[in-house]
Amino acid sequence: MTRPDDTAARAGIVAAADRLFYVRGIQNVGMDAVRAEAGSSLKRIYGLFPSKEDLVVAVLAHRTAIWWSGVERAAAGARTPRERLLSIFDFLDGWFREDDFRGCAFINSFGELGATSPRVVAAVREQKESVRAYVRDLVRREGLADDVALQVDLLVEGAQTTAAITRDGGVAAQARRAAAVLLDAAGVEADGPAEPGRGDR
Repeated sequence: MTRPDDTAARAGIVAAADRLFYVRGIQNVGMDAVRAEAGSSLKRIYGLFPSKEDLVVAVLAHRTAIWWSGVERAAAGARTPRERLLSIFDFLDGWFREDDFRGCAFINSFGELGATSPRVVAAVREQKESVRAYVRDLVRREGLADDVALQVDLLVEGAQTTAAITRDGGVAAQARRAAAVLLDAAGVEADGPAEPGRGDR
């Protein structure tokens, strides 16, 4: 059974590691730097995360939660599957304009550790597949083919990479317009039917 103080300590260590890994890169951050950032001891850290890989996987789970929280906030006013799809790009727009934006943490992690850590690869693929499944579900609600979902997902992923490289916060708005054109061409009109429910994922 996890003790409350363990839960709080884990959260603090993960948040500290997340900040460091995202800004500096995973391989450039040692556990001593995590210790200093978290204000914890190495003994405490290794008691909760036996290896750095364990900590990286926990950070990716933390990032997954942040991603979905942002997506849900952006979709709060959406009435239709189309609006929910396009709201993903609204979430990206706000994220891309943050001062500390350094690209997708999952892509960054894969780039650093994809060749050496199957667990990191699995965590990255799980997150990417969850986004793909979310997009696919919304596209299917509009009666469209899965190919359309793949195309929208490529816009989501491509926008993240392009924004990271160019430092252009406007990339998300451009990708949103491209997605709207794509959905219109596939037959989803802007005033399509409202969703029957919003809590069924």
